[in-house]
Amino acid sequence: MMKTVYQYLRLCRFPTVFTALPDILMGFLLTHTALEPLSKVIPLLFASAGLYLAGMVFNDYFDVAQDTQERSQRPIPSGAVSRQSAFIFGSVLMLGGLLCAWLASMASLLVALMLAAAVLLYDGPMKRTPLGPLFMGSCRFLNVILGASAAGIRFGSAWQQPQLWIAACMGLYIVGVTLFARRESGTSSKLSLGVALLVTHVGLLGLAAYIMDWTTSLGMLLGAGGVEKPWTVLLLLGAITFTIDRNALNALLDPQPRHVQKTVGLMLLSVIMLDAMLIYFKLGPSGMPYAIGTAALMAPAFLMKKVIPLT
Repeated sequence: MMKTVYQYLRLCRFPTVFTALPDILMGFLLTHTALEPLSKVIPLLFASAGLYLAGMVFNDYFDVAQDTQERSQRPIPSGAVSRQSAFIFGSVLMLGGLLCAWLASMASLLVALMLAAAVLLYDGPMKRTPLGPLFMGSCRFLNVILGASAAGIRFGSAWQQPQLWIAACMGLYIVGVTLFARRESGTSSKLSLGVALLVTHVGLLGLAAYIMDWTTSLGMLLGAGGVEKPWTVLLLLGAITFTIDRNALNALLDPQPRHVQKTVGLMLLSVIMLDAMLIYFKLGPSGMPYAIGTAALMAPAFLMKKVIPLT
């Protein structure tokens, strides 16, 4: 029984769900001053988890031919989980996620439907096309918007600033991460890794522009944060970026799978810290407990990745 559960956890890459939940907390707190009402927060968290994990399952479902050749130890090609069982598992996760979104609000359900469509399009026909990374980035974008979808009764309430800008920056960051991971099972091109890293930096620069209010000079008002000294948050963003770059440099110098996969894992885990940082910036000192709680999601993700790889 436990072996079966373990294989399904491997199939959905369960530790990665802890990088999706912070998006919901951050998106929600961009439109609220507290995680209330819980009757909306909790369904949104389960909705995000269901859709994200479903995406991981369908990724393996559609990639079974490639995995058979390159990653034969994965649950489906190894025979630990049948392809039919994987389809059923992924479908249950996705439908469960949509149901939870509906419990939050009709606006949340509409965003969740868009997210589900983006997930299936990426996993299916778009993954190996030049547009693949953009579709993956759109999944992250919509996940943040899903968190903000409880902003009001109307569907358009979530599609306001600053959540639109922040969601776009996080989406662009994930576009870069996806490009970085594209050939992680083999030797990657140094040029492609460099371009991917540059794209992640554009996304991070967008977050810096929000923190320091550089967008105002462009005529884009995103609203002020609750921190008196924004440069302190900018320093934190710099520390996160430095940690990513230090590992990425190893991959650029020696683009072997072990270096690339380690960097990709760090990039994904860094999403948790970025979300926690943005929560603190938006709410200021009153948001510190939420920021710490969000950052604490690093712990289960880090511990579980030792037995269930993120990539």
